[in-house]
Amino acid sequence: MSIFRTPQVILFSDDLPRAVTFYKRLGFTETFRVPIDSDPIHVDLVLDGYKIGIASVASTRDDHGLDPIAEGQRAAVILWTDDTTAAYDNLVAGGAPALASPHVWLGRLLIAWIADPDGNPIQIVQSL
Repeated sequence: MSIFRTPQVILFSDDLPRAVTFYKRLGFTETFRVPIDSDPIHVDLVLDGYKIGIASVASTRDDHGLDPIAEGQRAAVILWTDDTTAAYDNLVAGGAPALASPHVWLGRLLIAWIADPDGNPIQIVQSL
């Protein structure tokens, strides 16, 4: 019997509004924001039942005593699609940094990689 439920990934960001805007552009919907009436320190977003949170580096340090890293390839967000090439081209044309163009992997998947505004890799993948 598991005592855990509803797993979620939290990404750290030095520019929370920029990161939230980016993920909303991918189709994520905001489900939680704190504080509501000023600059947020934490926002949760969901896409097709998958939830991610984005927390400000400053708040994580000040409120929790941690030392988060806000840049680089610390985690990856995986997004399944029906057209990896079109999704990749659209995101790169919109300013997302390209990490790896669409390529076949394992003979059955088409995968491409971009980065979010904080450098977290995002894998765009479709079954062939």
